[in-house]
Amino acid sequence: MKFILGVKLEMTQVFKDDKIVPVTKVKAGPCLVTQVKTADKDGYLAVQVGFGKRRQNTKSLGGHLKKASPEATKIRYLKEFRIKDGSDFKIGDEIKVDIFKIGDKVNVTGKVKGRGFQGVVKRHGFHGSPASHGHKDQLRMPGSIGSSGTAKIFKGKKMGGRMGGNQKTVKALEIMDVDLENNLLLIKGAVPGARNSLLEIAD
Repeated sequence: MKFILGVKLEMTQVFKDDKIVPVTKVKAGPCLVTQVKTADKDGYLAVQVGFGKRRQNTKSLGGHLKKASPEATKIRYLKEFRIKDGSDFKIGDEIKVDIFKIGDKVNVTGKVKGRGFQGVVKRHGFHGSPASHGHKDQLRMPGSIGSSGTAKIFKGKKMGGRMGGNQKTVKALEIMDVDLENNLLLIKGAVPGARNSLLEIAD
């Protein structure tokens, strides 16, 4: 299994077969394997990887990260990836973009941009009311929500509320280019999140 952590930089475009293809530029890795979880000890198989740097971590987290490398004590992000075989990984291994190649299909997970409190038109795609014939100030209203039948509002009814800020995975995106020198991946299409937000990339 291939996986790596990265940050979203920007969207741009590349040419392929004389056609313009929109791509997202992602700075991925290098990541450090900080822990390998086993079925005997932890109950499941997984690899914990670290990415990025911060000024300082807590002493307990720093002690945990020190097992991988003395320089790893200031790692910013830690994420786990489930695996089927842990024999391919050991603490201190480095994961770089060279594990991917052009044409690979990957799943990209990130945190969607937070939109705040939004109405049903923007949040759920309601088309709104007619703009005339007695519909004053009702253009973007949800309409009747529970006045007939059971005369109650069921849980899960599409209404206004907080939009975005949740985790989302976009599947089967194609890798258009791999820049080994600058640790960059060009991924076809759009991926979740704002600029400089963390992304999990896995095949």
